[in-house]
Amino acid sequence: MSFAKEITVRVLKYDLTEYRRWNARVSRREGPLLVFDAEFDVDVEHDLLGQIRAGTRTVEYYWLDRWYNVFQFLDEHGGTQLFYCNVNMPPTLEDWTLTYVDLDIDVLVQPDLTYTILDLDDFENNSQRFGYPEDLRAQAQKAVQDLVWLIKTATFPFR
Repeated sequence: MSFAKEITVRVLKYDLTEYRRWNARVSRREGPLLVFDAEFDVDVEHDLLGQIRAGTRTVEYYWLDRWYNVFQFLDEHGGTQLFYCNVNMPPTLEDWTLTYVDLDIDVLVQPDLTYTILDLDDFENNSQRFGYPEDLRAQAQKAVQDLVWLIKTATFPFR
């Protein structure tokens, strides 16, 4: 995979309906880790984050063998504004498209590494709605525990 190649990111719900889509640039790959650079191309109204302006840059960390990803939102000077983590099924990469199934739970991390676990109620509701199997529910809970450990120990990418 060559660097600076444009890639499409697709986010699906558990029933495989597409939820979101955007383009990003591959900045590096190290084993199962893929790092993308992206920029919002339109203003987005987010329930928790408020308005995310077009031009907002992110560094996106995806592991092909992990049940989460991490978005590092950058300020206008390239510093970390916040981290936003998504619990999801491990992504697949095919034909320059990275696809993952979002499992609703998110973790919001401030630059000082304080964090808030979000959307547990959405996870429970969709667990019932879509019939998440027990092993998937357990993997999602483990992903939250793994993220919390990374945050508390200031381990990559939370440095």
